[in-house]
Formats: sequence, structure tokens, C-alpha cells
Amino acid sequence: MDTFEIFTNSPATTLAMGKKIGEKLTTGSIIAMTGELGCGKTLLTRGICEGLGVPHRQVSSPTFVLVNEYKGRLPVFHMDLYRLGNIDDGFEIGIMDYFTRAEGGVMVIEWAEKMLSILPRDMLKIEFEILGEKKRRIKFTSKSKKFDVVLKGLK
Repeated sequence: MDTFEIFTNSPATTLAMGKKIGEKLTTGSIIAMTGELGCGKTLLTRGICEGLGVPHRQVSSPTFVLVNEYKGRLPVFHMDLYRLGNIDDGFEIGIMDYFTRAEGGVMVIEWAEKMLSILPRDMLKIEFEILGEKKRRIKFTSKSKKFDVVLKGLK
């Protein structure tokens, strides 16, 4: 298991870090983000999408629609589980169908803590903690060699 932390002091740093991540992602990558409201999950997702060839201005939080799809170097499935009460709600609306679709692209999940128990082991978990108005602690954890290149690019 590879785990490390980064501290960011600005939204621009978080966006640039996301871009570095996106540039290294491969087909079937699952990114699971956790953290409180306003911690930077959507901002990092914008950077990841930019690294995958999706203009970050096209990326918006899919809070009300559950999933946004973007076309880039790889298809991106951007999921926001904020409005789900529990994982059963996700099953009812067909959330598992996206795992099959994401095999040909990248899945980025905000509020992943609502479904961590059903996510595959082969994922990159990103945990956010707010330390100040612009300062964040971002912890990366992976149990998969698939993300070694991604994580080495951030260290």
C-alpha cells in the first residue's frame, strides 16, 4: 500500500496537481474522493479532467444529476454522491452500471465515503482535510500498482 500526503495553499495548486494526475491515468482508473463540503474535490476533478484533455471549465459538480460524462483522451465519468442517503439509494438508480462503463475510461467519485465498501480494491483514494481558508491536507492511498506512476509524479 502506498500512502502519502500533500499540503496545498491555493486553489491553483490543487488544480495543477489534478492535471498531473489526469495526465498519468489509464483506462479503468477509479478515483475515490472523500472530504467535507468545500474542501476541493470538484476543483481537483477539474484538474484531473484537464489532464485527460477535457477543458476544466466544462467540468461541473454533478450534485443534482449524479453523473456527468466528459469526452477527453479517455471518457470521464464524474460521479457526485452527496445527495445519496446511503448505498441502497445508489443501487436503486443503477449506479453499478457505471462501473462497467468506466472500464473503458476513468471514474472520478466525489463523496465516495458513501460507497467505499463496494468499490474495487484497484482504486486511488484521495482524502481532503480543510486546514484553513485555502490550506488543505490531501492524503493519497492506493493498494494497486496501477497508480504507482501517478503517485510518483506527485511526490
